Amino acid sequence: MKHLQPLEAWALLQDNPRALMIDVRMEIESLYVGRPPGAINVPWYEYPDLTPHPEQFVQLVADEAQDKARPIVLICRSGQRTLDAGKALETAGFTDVTNVLNGFEGSLNDTFQRSCLNGWRFDGLPWEQL
Repeated sequence: MKHLQPLEAWALLQDNPRALMIDVRMEIESLYVGRPPGAINVPWYEYPDLTPHPEQFVQLVADEAQDKARPIVLICRSGQRTLDAGKALETAGFTDVTNVLNGFEGSLNDTFQRSCLNGWRFDGLPWEQL
């Protein structure tokens, strides 16, 4: 698995229109907090059980990608869920998986706020809120 900062991941997505961005956050996070334009929401886990279902996740990504060699760019809130999700994809045979470091909202600062230190929004990259 590759690990890219948000600006590097954005450049990859711009340079390779075949690349597919998967937002692994819960649907409500993706909808109400916001997400990069074009990102497809495939949750690693969902409310209320908050339990990952790796086989289901892999199948849903495979359905979207249609090719395990297609570049997959994973994003979550802070870059942690994507590590497990990426490992599951690689175990299932995906060959080009990228983790967006610091995720969409980034790390917590000293006052427990996100989007203040790093992450997709902090870097001023495009995003949409539904």
